[in-house]
Amino acid sequence: MRCLALLAPLVLISAMPAPAQDLASTVDQKVRALEPKIIAWRRDLHQNPELSNRELRTAKLVAEHLRKLGMEVKTGVAKTGVVGLLKGGKSGPVVALRADMDALPVTEESDLPFKSTVKTEYLGQQVGVMHACGHDAHVAILLGVAEALAGVREQIPGTVKFIFQPAEEGPPPGEEGGAPLMVAEGVLENPKPAAIFGLHVISGIPAGVITFRSGPLMASADWLYITVKGKQTHGAWPWSGIDPVVTSAQVVTGLQNIVARQIDVSREPAVVTVATIHGGARKNIIPDQVEMTGTIRTFDESMRQDVHARIKHIAESIADANQARAEVRIDKAVPVTVNDPALTEKMLPTLKRIGGDGGSRPQQRVMVAEDFSYFQEKVPGLFYFVGVTPKDQDMAAAAPNHSPRFHIDETALLQGARSMAALTVDFLTGR
Repeated sequence: MRCLALLAPLVLISAMPAPAQDLASTVDQKVRALEPKIIAWRRDLHQNPELSNRELRTAKLVAEHLRKLGMEVKTGVAKTGVVGLLKGGKSGPVVALRADMDALPVTEESDLPFKSTVKTEYLGQQVGVMHACGHDAHVAILLGVAEALAGVREQIPGTVKFIFQPAEEGPPPGEEGGAPLMVAEGVLENPKPAAIFGLHVISGIPAGVITFRSGPLMASADWLYITVKGKQTHGAWPWSGIDPVVTSAQVVTGLQNIVARQIDVSREPAVVTVATIHGGARKNIIPDQVEMTGTIRTFDESMRQDVHARIKHIAESIADANQARAEVRIDKAVPVTVNDPALTEKMLPTLKRIGGDGGSRPQQRVMVAEDFSYFQEKVPGLFYFVGVTPKDQDMAAAAPNHSPRFHIDETALLQGARSMAALTVDFLTGR
């Protein structure tokens, strides 16, 4: 009888709602137990990569898994995107988690047993396809987080929206896609999240180390197109024509003065890059025109507009001085990725807790871009990095993202999943 009396209080205690700390601990344990599955998912996705707006197999895998977990699932969002809704057993806010799914037209150079040998056509050329940016890891991580949270559904105070996004690398020419199309199709509505979280695995940072920054983290990206038009002539009689090649060379040099001499880079950094130049067909013929393409990166909207205006002025003025003509087109592609300061401050203890001693640190701004920024324009968002370079490797020598030799230390996958799950639980419980 005494033993039964001792057990009675325990029964009452177990029936009480789990405090936030217990829920966070329970979810963390579930994520840890899922590590082998997360690694297996990542390897399967790595071996079967798909280009932007073509992520059919990936979307099917994701949708089937979310349905097995009992979620409301919507497919075909922004062409191949998948959205899963996990409704908790208690009332509370809505939080969104995002993973991008697309691979790149890169031929993998590795000796991994699960390396990609996929080939397809891209812009009229036969290319290899590789998860050279780590989106396979992002999908696998979010699948693991989804399974862990679904396992404690009744204890979750709120709703979790899982967004699996296509075409982060940009849709093919002539197509729409990516985050802007998802937003346009209402992915952040019904229900609207109070916050959205995303991560990116990154080379050059030790595996599992979490890096973060409040405010601007990643630059805006704009595409630059310049056509210099001259007058074709024989290469031996340049005075009989107007040389767009020499003019283009002067334009390229002139554009570098924008960042080097014309804007205050102590206030905000910027990059103007001319990446391709095409003109002419034969060594002794000066062509009619030269076409150049490039990219512009900035962190401030007023500076962004100023740089655009300077590019147009310089290109047109140099062409005019050479009796040629320059046509400049700038397409705005991706806004600045800005982490909401209040949300970042609120969630930093979570990232530091998961990172542990030496496992989390501030991140400097980076000039690459991310279309996660489109979600952040609508709701407060936090985007952060998880290192994937083996800790015993020279960080500076690690192959970067988008390299055919890009490599992921798979021990980092668990840290990615733990951090995403912890952010979700802590945000919903107000921990």
